[in-house]
Amino acid sequence: MSDRGVLLVNLGSPKSTDVADVRRYLNQFLMDPYVIDLPWPARRLLVSLILATRPKASAHAYASIWWDEGSPLVVISRRVQQALQQQLDMPVELAMRYGEPSIESGLLALAKRPGLREVLFMPQYPQHADSTITTSVEEARRVIAKHGLDIKLNVVPAFYSRPDYIAALAQSVQPYLEQGFDHLLLSYHGLPERHLRKADPTGSHCLASGDCCERASAATATCYRAHCSHVSRELSAALGLGAEQWSQAFQSRLGRAKWIEPYTEARIDELAAKGVKRLLVACPAFVADCIETLEEIGDRAREQFIEAGGEELVLIPCLNDQPQWIEVLANWARETPAMA
Repeated sequence: MSDRGVLLVNLGSPKSTDVADVRRYLNQFLMDPYVIDLPWPARRLLVSLILATRPKASAHAYASIWWDEGSPLVVISRRVQQALQQQLDMPVELAMRYGEPSIESGLLALAKRPGLREVLFMPQYPQHADSTITTSVEEARRVIAKHGLDIKLNVVPAFYSRPDYIAALAQSVQPYLEQGFDHLLLSYHGLPERHLRKADPTGSHCLASGDCCERASAATATCYRAHCSHVSRELSAALGLGAEQWSQAFQSRLGRAKWIEPYTEARIDELAAKGVKRLLVACPAFVADCIETLEEIGDRAREQFIEAGGEELVLIPCLNDQPQWIEVLANWARETPAMA
C-alpha cells in the first residue's frame, strides 16, 4: 500500500435545495474572509443582509439543475474520485471547501490509513485565487494542526499552464466546434478587482495597464486574470481558432464592487447584436459542472442570448469525468514528487 493518499478538493454545494440548507451553505461560504475580504463586523453585516433574501432565490436556482442523485457538482466529483481510484494504487478521497464532504472528514479518513504519511492535496481549480486555492489549503492546515495529524500536505498548484490540462480541455471542446458555430465564448468565474491587487506581490502590476496580463512580471504567478488569459490563448491556439472566432468574459458577480471585465452578460448581448446566431460557451474556470455552468450559463445566459436576437446557445460541458481528464489526474498523482 502506498504511503501517499490523494484528496480531491472542490468548492462545495448545499446539502439539498431546501432554503435552510442553502442559507447554511451560503453563510459558510460568504463568511470566509478569503471570499469576502472585509473586517469581520462589516462582513457579518453584509452577509446578514445577503442572507435575508438570497437563499430563497438560490434555492430555486439549485432546484432547477438538481439531479436525482443530488448536487451535480458533488455527484460528478464522486464519479471523478471513483474513476481515479480505479487508476491508482493509493487511496483517493473527496472533499469540498464548504458543505459536505468536508476537508476535515477527507483528511481524517486518509490519516486513518496504515502507513500513510503524505496527502497529495489536489484543488480542482485551474487558476489560482485566494478565494479558492488559498482558503482550501489554509483549511487543510488548520485541520492537520487541530487533530495533530502526522501527515505531510503536498499541494498541487494551479494547473492553468500544464499542457496536458490544455490538451484535455481542447479535446472536450473540439466536437462542439465540428458541429458548426459562429463564436466561442470562454466564460470564467469573476473576481473583485481588489482581489487581484491584493494577490500582486509587486503592488504595482495588476490592472495598472490594459496589457498587464500579457507582460512578464512576478505578479502573474498568483494573478487569476493572467491565468485565465493564458488558458484562453493556449486553448484557442490548440483549437486553431482565429482571433475573431472566440472571446473571453467573466461571470457570477456579487455585490457592488468592481469585478473583472468584460462581464459575460454584457458580452452575450454584444455578440447577439453583432449577428452571432449559434454561440458556444465553455467555462474553463470549472472542471466539473455546477450551478454556475448549468443554471447561470445553461439556463439564464441561454434565455438572455435568445431574447437579444441569438438563435442557439450551446453550453459545452466541463471536463467532468471524461476519460482524458481522469488520465491527466492519475498521471499527476503518479508523477508529483514526494515531499522531502
